Amino acid sequence: MASKYDPELRQRALRMLVEARAGYPSLHAACQHVGGLLGVSPDTLRVWHRRYEIDAGVRPGVTTDMTEENRKLKRENAELRRANEILKAASVFFAKEPGRPTTR
Repeated sequence: MASKYDPELRQRALRMLVEARAGYPSLHAACQHVGGLLGVSPDTLRVWHRRYEIDAGVRPGVTTDMTEENRKLKRENAELRRANEILKAASVFFAKEPGRPTTR
């Protein structure tokens, strides 16, 4: 799904949030302030901030790079499984071919 926010806005929002965080009692309050300035939902900012912390290694979790690598490998695995099924079906088909001499 394509993001409706460009990466530049995301980076700017995260920089502003980090700078504004010290002046507010909670992350939620800082997100509301920065979100109001930029027209971004506070919950969206909170999710971006959490993802930023995970990618930076501050918070435990699966990084964005690892998630993308997992998606790529799952797609490749599914493609290879489909190819194997096609090869198995072809193998069975050609093994049953009439008029083919048997080797014994």
